[in-house]
Amino acid sequence: MRNSSAIRTVLVGASALLLATSFSATALAEPAEPTSETSVEQLSADQLPAELVEAISRDLKISPQEYLDRAAKAQELGAYAENFRSSRPGDYAGSWMNLDGQPVVAVTSADAARVAAADGFVTHVAPVSAGSLEQSLADVNGWIAKLPGDIAMAVSSTSIDVLNNQVVVDVANSPVGKALNLPTMLENTKIRLSPDGGGAIDARALGGDIYVTSPGPIRETPTEDISVCSFGFNAVDSHDNALNISAGHCNKAEGTAAPVYLPNPQNIDDSLQVGNFAQSAVGQAGEELDYSVIKLNQAGVDAGLDRASVRGAGGTTLEITGTARPVIGAPMCKSGQASSFTCGVVAADQVEIQLVRPGGESRTVRGFAGTACTLAGDSGGAIVTGTLALGITSGSNSTGAPNCTEANLVLAMSGGTTNIGIPVDNITQAADAASGGGVGSGIRVRTIG
Repeated sequence: MRNSSAIRTVLVGASALLLATSFSATALAEPAEPTSETSVEQLSADQLPAELVEAISRDLKISPQEYLDRAAKAQELGAYAENFRSSRPGDYAGSWMNLDGQPVVAVTSADAARVAAADGFVTHVAPVSAGSLEQSLADVNGWIAKLPGDIAMAVSSTSIDVLNNQVVVDVANSPVGKALNLPTMLENTKIRLSPDGGGAIDARALGGDIYVTSPGPIRETPTEDISVCSFGFNAVDSHDNALNISAGHCNKAEGTAAPVYLPNPQNIDDSLQVGNFAQSAVGQAGEELDYSVIKLNQAGVDAGLDRASVRGAGGTTLEITGTARPVIGAPMCKSGQASSFTCGVVAADQVEIQLVRPGGESRTVRGFAGTACTLAGDSGGAIVTGTLALGITSGSNSTGAPNCTEANLVLAMSGGTTNIGIPVDNITQAADAASGGGVGSGIRVRTIG
C-alpha cells in the first residue's frame, strides 16, 4: 500500500505573523520617541527618486518623510525586541508596527511594560509569552503530523497571530474541517475555518480539486512517474461528452490516453479512475499552448465533474457564468489543490515562456501572466476573472515554495509572484481543431443557466 503523502506534502509550514487590517491594543504608555541604541542611516526625503515618492504616496498614503521615519522605527523595534527577549524571555510576547506607524512591544507583566515604556515604546499586555506560543505551535504541528492523511489534508495552515496572542489553525470549511477538535493540552490555540463562509461545502469533486495521473495503471507505476495536478473547468462537446480542461504537461505520456484518478489518501493504488486524457499538448508548433482535455467516465460524472463550478483545496464553490479574455490590470483569481484560491491582477495579456519537459527538452508556451501565488500541484487549475472562465494554470515562479506566505516573502525583492495562464478560449479553439470531429469537437466550458 502506498500512502499519498509520498506524492504530496500535506502540511503547510507555519507563517511568522498574521497581520490584521485593524486592531485595538491596550497601551500602557505612548511615549513620543523610542530610545533604541540602533542607528539607521537613510537618505533624506528630498533625495528619494521621483518614482519612489509617487509610489509611496499612491500605495502607502503617507509622505516620503513618514515613510523614512517608519522604516527607521521598524529597524529600531526589531533590534530592541531581540535584546528584550534575550534578557526577559518570559516577559516578551511579540512586537509590531501599529497602523499609525508606532512601534509596539507586547509583554506579559506590568513590570515589563514599565521597562519597555521607559525605553520609549508603546506597550501592550498579553497573557502568553512568545516562547509559549512557539511551543504551542510546535505541539499543534506535531499533533497534525500524526493525523490520518485524509483528516490532515483539511488543515490549510498553522501560524502565530501575534496581535491576538494565539496560535491559529486554518482548516477547510468542510465537514472534516468542522469536526476537527484540538486536544485539550494544546493551549493558546484557535481553529479558524478557511474560507470563512461563502456558501455551502460540496464534498463532490470539482474544478480546482486534486487529481493524479500515471502513464499506465497506477498500481504498476513508480511513485516518481505519478503526476499531481488540479482539475480545471468542466466542459462539454457537441457529442455531449463530459470533459475537463486542464494542463497538458500534467500528462507525462503526452498525447496518450493516460488514466486520470481521484486519489485515495490512504492508499494511492486504490484511487478512483475518473477518466482518461483525450488530448494533451505542450508547446506544439502553431499553437504553443499547454492544455489537456480529460474525457470523464461515468465514475467522474458521478463524482461531480460535470458541473459548472470550481473551487480551491476543498473550500466553497464558485459557479461559472461565462468565459473571458485576459485584459491587463483585470482582477483574476486561480483555484488549485495546493494553494486554494489566490488572487492578483493580469500583468500581461501575452507572454512566452520556455517550459522544460522531462528529459530536459524545452517547449515554447504562450499565454498570459498574473500575480496570483501558485504552488506545485496547482497546474491545470481554473483561473477566473469575476465569475468568468479566463484560463488554466500552466506554471509560476513559486512552484518550489512550501506555501504562499514564504513565496511572497522570498519573491518580494524580485517583483513578487507570477503565474502563467493559458487562455480558455484559445484552448477550446485548439481542442476543437485537433478533435477531428471526435472527442472535443465543439468543446465549450460549462456555465450555469
